[in-house]
Amino acid sequence: MPTATTVVVSNENGLAQEIVSGKHRWRSDEPAPFGTDTGPSPYELLLAGLGACTSMTLRLYAQRQGMDLQRITIRLRHFRIHAEDCADCEMKEGLLDRIDREIELSGNLDEAQKLRLLEIAERCPVHRTVGTPARIRESAAFDDARFLAVRGALTCISRSPSGLLSSFRVHPMLHRCQQMLVSFV
Repeated sequence: MPTATTVVVSNENGLAQEIVSGKHRWRSDEPAPFGTDTGPSPYELLLAGLGACTSMTLRLYAQRQGMDLQRITIRLRHFRIHAEDCADCEMKEGLLDRIDREIELSGNLDEAQKLRLLEIAERCPVHRTVGTPARIRESAAFDDARFLAVRGALTCISRSPSGLLSSFRVHPMLHRCQQMLVSFV
């Protein structure tokens, strides 16, 4: 299995972000009036990743199969839509994300090859990731270790629906949280 990819995103102020992955560097930002438009927005980066992965997946498959695929163009658009406006969606309330992907294939391809390539596009790893619930594990690092401990304790305590005082008796992690609070507050 390949090793995990590490991407580091940092920011000093505003919305412009510096992004580093291995030897590659780029920026992300929001358009004015919120950002300074020094790079693609986060959703544009997501679409670019999906488009690039789709194109690469199609190119690799076509090469392995000896298909005369000359050019691949992927056009993507992201929308936030009302769930009730989506006839084929399970969710029927609130807003949901919709990505429209148009695939243009050029080359000496018969109808069967074109249809097969459209099936293969669904197997792009980024498509699979975006199309299924992803597990995002979070951790935090702060310059001030005391703040981290107190923040962790407050997070533990706030998860109890019964409130701060009674939560010390209810939440299984609360003894540890209480010790952290006594030590650092």
